[in-house]
Amino acid sequence: MLGVFSSSIVSPPDELVAAGCRTPSPKISSTSLVNRFLQNNASAVSVQVGDHVQLAYTHHKESPLLPRSFAVKDDIFCLFEGVLDNLGSLKQHYGLAKSANEVILVIEAYKALRDRAPYPASHVVGHLSGNFAFVVFDKSTSNLFVASDQHGKAPLFWGITADGCVAFSDDAELLKGACGKSLASFPQGCFFSTKEGELRSFEYPKGKVTAVPAADEEIWGATFKVESEPVLAATE
Repeated sequence: MLGVFSSSIVSPPDELVAAGCRTPSPKISSTSLVNRFLQNNASAVSVQVGDHVQLAYTHHKESPLLPRSFAVKDDIFCLFEGVLDNLGSLKQHYGLAKSANEVILVIEAYKALRDRAPYPASHVVGHLSGNFAFVVFDKSTSNLFVASDQHGKAPLFWGITADGCVAFSDDAELLKGACGKSLASFPQGCFFSTKEGELRSFEYPKGKVTAVPAADEEIWGATFKVESEPVLAATE
């Protein structure tokens, strides 16, 4: 799967910008990246959302344990990879039909978070159990919401293209050829929301997410890590 967003939607992560400047490497434009994805994947589907967002996905070479899906509802677009172990109970919680799948569930969870949920985003995403990664774009608000499961079982990477767009994909090699060293693995147990304006952990909500510059020989420009919440010592 592939999601590409212009700088008018999301500002490129400073750490990845710095990595690309520190060790310059060849990049391609966002349009060329999408075209490469479509050329290399049989039966790929792409969607242009306005002038600033491009989404694409395919079932070609997908893992049976990490199926990919795509859906649009009420101007909310979602790319999803993986499986939710607690899908049944979540469908009951959000009042969905038995036929609803993971990608529809994530859209409904996002809508509840946006419109009426009294809980923080970390609480809502933290209720999702399983191996998953997803990219949600809300056209009505131009909000981008991205998350990866607590164990990082569903691969997700992000990088910066030659024209300054931020790209998300489950294919590291695809982004490596497009983003050069401005590339990183999306940290497990974390979410990114343009509404919140930062990368945050839903596994450790109070833990700060920091970026460690990668060594020059690594393909990554930076590694994002979460400072786990301190364990309070018991008192007598």
